[in-house]
Amino acid sequence: MLEEVERWLSTRSWSANDRPFHQILAAKQRTDRTVSVVLPALNEEATVGDIVAVIRHDLMRQVPLVDELVVVDSGSTDRTSEVAAAAGARVVHRDEILPRLPAVPGKGEVLWRSLLVTRGDIVCFVDADLRDFSSDFVSGIVGPLLTDPDVDLVKAMYDRPLSGAAGQGGRVTELMARPLLNMHWPQLAGFVQPLGGEYAARRSLLEQLPFPVGYGVELGMLVDALHLAGLDALAQVDVGVRKHRHQDGQALGRMAAAIYRTAQLRLARGHLIRPSLTQFERGEDGFEPRTYSVDTEERPPMVDIAEYQARRAA
Repeated sequence: MLEEVERWLSTRSWSANDRPFHQILAAKQRTDRTVSVVLPALNEEATVGDIVAVIRHDLMRQVPLVDELVVVDSGSTDRTSEVAAAAGARVVHRDEILPRLPAVPGKGEVLWRSLLVTRGDIVCFVDADLRDFSSDFVSGIVGPLLTDPDVDLVKAMYDRPLSGAAGQGGRVTELMARPLLNMHWPQLAGFVQPLGGEYAARRSLLEQLPFPVGYGVELGMLVDALHLAGLDALAQVDVGVRKHRHQDGQALGRMAAAIYRTAQLRLARGHLIRPSLTQFERGEDGFEPRTYSVDTEERPPMVDIAEYQARRAA
């Protein structure tokens, strides 16, 4: 590991307990910064309501940390929107945001569009499929952004059990993202959960970043933030254990392909000869190929969008 990364681990890796609420709230009052929490959601009726309820109870009623809580529904066919609204979130449908630009499927697309419907100086993203959710996932990663003006982006780190086995989750991280980062961006080798969906950043940084529309958004954001802001502007906070719905092996393969594509673009900004992935499923006559396109589209920095510029000027 690089000496720079060892130093970073000792100065930019914290625990959620390192910043008590009174310290975070005092910093929020002193800096007059506002906080938005965004939950990107697709068919998460089983979990989104509990997450919204915990954030509203712990961080909006008991402690005035979060100013805005928005669920962006990216086309759910279940009751995600109804459940989220009943729990107290403001629900916005992806296709209603920036309607002149047709939406494409993907988590990154939803995160990018969320910048247009939120106002917070600090934006915190939380996946909507978490179980046994703790508000530490929000307060832990927002805290450093309020107390330390030199920090621009904070990622949550945590244990990821799989079927009860500790440390066996995060398979795409270990098999794809971590090797890529260690080989090509060794400054980022200290991140425990580089692909984790729980992170917070200053709006002033997010609006300058391009957003891969799909699964590559977390890796792309981390790499681009490193180049734009520098390693010392990035940090991570231990928030305990993350429990969520796990995807099957083929879905993970498609995720890995999108992440590799995102890395390739940042390494060379070159042309991918074949932006697709073929997988195999057993059918009646043996193994049958299934070919999927790999996410190749990226959205430009939000600061370049006319509607966003107009809102800032208003």
